Amino acid sequence: MNREVRTVVFDTDLQLEAYQFQGIMQKFPNHFHDYYVIGFIEQGKRHLVCNNQEYVLNTGDMIVFNPHDPHACEGIDGRTLDYRCINIQPEVMREYTREITGQDYLPRFTAPVLYQHELVSSLHDLHLMILEEQSDFGKEELLLLLLEQLLRDYADAESPVSSQDVTTEVKRICEYIESHYMESISLGELAERSGMSKYHLVRLFTRQKGISPYRYLETIRINQAKRLLEQGTLPLEVSAQTGFSDQSHFTNFFKKLIGLTPKQYHRIFNHEYESQRLQDRVLR
Repeated sequence: MNREVRTVVFDTDLQLEAYQFQGIMQKFPNHFHDYYVIGFIEQGKRHLVCNNQEYVLNTGDMIVFNPHDPHACEGIDGRTLDYRCINIQPEVMREYTREITGQDYLPRFTAPVLYQHELVSSLHDLHLMILEEQSDFGKEELLLLLLEQLLRDYADAESPVSSQDVTTEVKRICEYIESHYMESISLGELAERSGMSKYHLVRLFTRQKGISPYRYLETIRINQAKRLLEQGTLPLEVSAQTGFSDQSHFTNFFKKLIGLTPKQYHRIFNHEYESQRLQDRVLR
């Protein structure tokens, strides 16, 4: 039997999440986040697709995802995964970027994978400080130095337009999904709004956004669900407010993308738990 350990901590000093997964076999389908992800493979081997590019990740490799970078990953050769990452909201990243560079902008990191990078050691040390709930300024200093090197070597100022041309029709569909995600949306309705057939809409949208329209919708729903859970809304209410057909669908898809159930994620931000810490051990 393999033992899975999933640990998540929200650091109130740094205003970021720290994830640690140990011994997991989970496959993560194509999705995106509305925040930055900086992580590394502590042990294992994974096949990653990010922005339609394929990578093979090994122990010691680092990943850096921008908000809305579509990505999917799965294990190779049946190996389990040990993984650590920090998740940084755009408004928090903007503050750190202003602190480091003196300029007010959102960075866009240009390399999703940094193979066997020296920064893995710094990220590992920072992650340990967060999980151990250290309160001195050492962890903030380490985070600033880590971000400074990433910004200097691997980032550009984010352009107001995507580096990949997105047509007006696809932009219109994205805007509609983002403002109507809580409703029941049909492919026929999206096709009618875009002026394309269903088939051509799916093909064009997927090619330009790197993710299918339905997966885009579900990811928008999950990102909104995370915000509601963080604010203390109960999982049952969140499911109803984010457009999922039933509680089971919501729970299953949330865990596929986030690695935790909605109830587990809700507990991280529930002030009844003084440490704001969750550790879930699953025997398999």
